[in-house]
Amino acid sequence: MSAFASWEVARRAAVIQWVIIAAFVVLGGSFFKAQVLDHESYRTRSANTHLRDVSLEPPRGDILDRNNLPIAENMTGYSVRLVATSEDSLRAVLTRLDALIPNDTIDVETVVKRWAAARYQPALVYASGRYNAVAALEEHRAALPGLVIQAEPRRRYPDSNAVAHMVGYVGEVSADDIEKNTFPNAKPAEIVGKQGLELEYDSLLRGRRGLRFVEIDARGRMIRQAPAALSLPPTAGKIVRTTIDLGLQRFIDSMWRADLPDKRGAMVAMTPTGEILAYASFPSFDPNDFIGGIDRATFNELNTDPDKPFYNRVIQAAYPPASPFKLAIAAMALRRGFTMESRMRDGCTGSYHYGNGVWRCWKPEGHGSLTLREAISKSCDVYFYQLGLLLGGDSILAAAREMGFGERAGIDLDGERHGTLLASVKSYVDARGVSTWGNGETLNLAIGQGAHTETLINMVSFYAALAGDGIKRAPHIIKDRPGVVTRDLKLTPDQLAELRAAMVDVVNSGTATGNLASEVGLAQFQVAGKTGSAEVTGQKQLGWFIAFAPADNPRIVVGIAVEEGIHGALVAKYPVRAIVHYLTGKTVKADFNTVTEDLLHTGADSGQAVPRAVTRPPSRRP
Repeated sequence: MSAFASWEVARRAAVIQWVIIAAFVVLGGSFFKAQVLDHESYRTRSANTHLRDVSLEPPRGDILDRNNLPIAENMTGYSVRLVATSEDSLRAVLTRLDALIPNDTIDVETVVKRWAAARYQPALVYASGRYNAVAALEEHRAALPGLVIQAEPRRRYPDSNAVAHMVGYVGEVSADDIEKNTFPNAKPAEIVGKQGLELEYDSLLRGRRGLRFVEIDARGRMIRQAPAALSLPPTAGKIVRTTIDLGLQRFIDSMWRADLPDKRGAMVAMTPTGEILAYASFPSFDPNDFIGGIDRATFNELNTDPDKPFYNRVIQAAYPPASPFKLAIAAMALRRGFTMESRMRDGCTGSYHYGNGVWRCWKPEGHGSLTLREAISKSCDVYFYQLGLLLGGDSILAAAREMGFGERAGIDLDGERHGTLLASVKSYVDARGVSTWGNGETLNLAIGQGAHTETLINMVSFYAALAGDGIKRAPHIIKDRPGVVTRDLKLTPDQLAELRAAMVDVVNSGTATGNLASEVGLAQFQVAGKTGSAEVTGQKQLGWFIAFAPADNPRIVVGIAVEEGIHGALVAKYPVRAIVHYLTGKTVKADFNTVTEDLLHTGADSGQAVPRAVTRPPSRRP
């Protein structure tokens, strides 16, 4: 039978007819879906819409004190970004935007650089726009094509200046940082730590950026946000808990501003095991000024200030250690077989004749014959001149190095500076190009003067070892971090106790302890400490005081260094007030009437004799 029989042709035609009908039904349904059901979606696409990704800044981890009070936290802020198809269009919109918010300065060139580095991403204009500025921009959105505003976490430091040098601040990562990979995985315009704890622990605090998409038309206008399903939420940074006692930090800051408002210096408090309780450098700055970018006028004012508010005097300023170093000399003597009852050959008559020079003691009338304990208490220079000669220059330098002097204390903050201390007598001879070491240098070293400087943090770390078990540990601000042993002073428990007793005598030589006991109600409250006044030729005098308490079971060590011509005896009250506040919660006005103090030294580092002391008026107590 032929395949082209009439009935077969009719059957095939019917099949083809149904196939065609089905095809038209499918096409018609597709057209209906596209034209009716998906009209809005395709209308947007037909307008040449593009998706642009917008980074979502993660909340930085909070920084808390030892009692979970916030040192650094987050609040709601707003970022302002612009999408642009060309540099000319970007500049045009920036000009309009700047006119709408005249109180906020736009760094146009910086924004253009951000746009050029990532042309297909919105360029950051403000990292932390103010609410009223953002509201003004929203009102004029039609005149600002490509405007993208979103809520983002903004850093906040509730105690501002009081914590600046310790906590640091945050800012936008620089191109140089990205090139050097200073902050691993950081992207342009990302917020990173710039100083202090914010920098040191940035990898923990920063978190991970998120991502969302916005739909932009051909003119750069934002049409809407993409569905939430396409977004990647940011991951918050980790909380960092510190050893800081914010109550003590605030107390020290307010005390300094009230009593020493025009003085430069620093004050630090720690436990004998190295936990930092308070950390303050003066003058200071407000880290909140850096949020969203500090304006140039404010930065220039701070940067050119002769008092250098950015200078971290706790870890970067190095001063002659003066009489506080006498405790190190005493420790060296004890290790060499001396006792606290050892006396020198010559009693103190107010001066010491050595070679062709006369070396003065701070007390013109002299101290007479003293034991080592009494020499520490009275801070007798003549005693330590002789002790230094007995120990010898090389021995002093070697032992000081063993104790960690001239080195960094090892605190967990970036930028710590080491002091200056000769490695040996030979290194001095080689460096100076002289033929011999003058024993005048040994006399200077013995009283903490001469070619020797230390940072406040390193001196307080040494005293923390004296207050504790004789082990010098690296100070640290992060909680639950084990103290890293840096040096062993190699003193027996009895020797440590004897040195502490001599330091109690330093304070008991005056009437401070009696006043203190009556004010805080602690009859046996004892403070151990050592004053000092350092003077470098051509510079104003520096006042030291380092103390700890209770003397029989120390819980806190506090050190202060004040520049601008102020004696150690006159600054001694401030660490004592901080100690009392920490141990009792009370605020006292304890003062010192007759704390011993070497009021006049020179920082000469030659073999020549110290210049003759100037006679002091009777009203100036030692």
